[in-house]
Amino acid sequence: MVFEGGEGSGKSTQARRLAERRREVHDVMLTREPGGTPVGVRMREILLDPDSDDVHPRAEALLMAADRAHHVATKIGPALASGRDVISDRFMASSMAYQGAARGLGEELVRDISLFAVDGLTPDLTILVDVPVAIGRERAGHRGALDKLEQEQDDFHETVRAAFLSFAESDDSWVIVDGTLSEDEVATLIDKAVAEKLGW
Repeated sequence: MVFEGGEGSGKSTQARRLAERRREVHDVMLTREPGGTPVGVRMREILLDPDSDDVHPRAEALLMAADRAHHVATKIGPALASGRDVISDRFMASSMAYQGAARGLGEELVRDISLFAVDGLTPDLTILVDVPVAIGRERAGHRGALDKLEQEQDDFHETVRAAFLSFAESDDSWVIVDGTLSEDEVATLIDKAVAEKLGW
């Protein structure tokens, strides 16, 4: 399963919390994109470094896809094959929202690139932790120095949020959770969704 959301939504915290709870009853792997493998860490540095603003949007999308291809081939795929649960902080929908919608490359094109990268693997469940852009940006600012994507303007992040909401509203494997609630309240809603959708 996958957690998605804009900057400062709290999705990373909730992914970690769910993984900790799930480990009490089953073997689970928590990972993230970009940067879920040693190769991915190096790609993440390029992709999110504020000084790498000369990376063309198509190159950015392909680097994300390359990270995802390696991630699935070397980490996610083997974990699933061995019977482990996998919880990923971001997956292909992030590329569709950020590079496809907000960078203007086209959601379908980026989706097709990602599907090729992951050899057709898609999540059983995607939790969208949704917050208004202003709240997310305020939270992200409290964490310290902003990365390249976090530094984008409000209209960029509004486009990302709208894309995520559109994906969630058109796919019954998605669940939208109100990220403005308290951390514990969000976790409770996620537990309910996971129980209903996956039987965990």
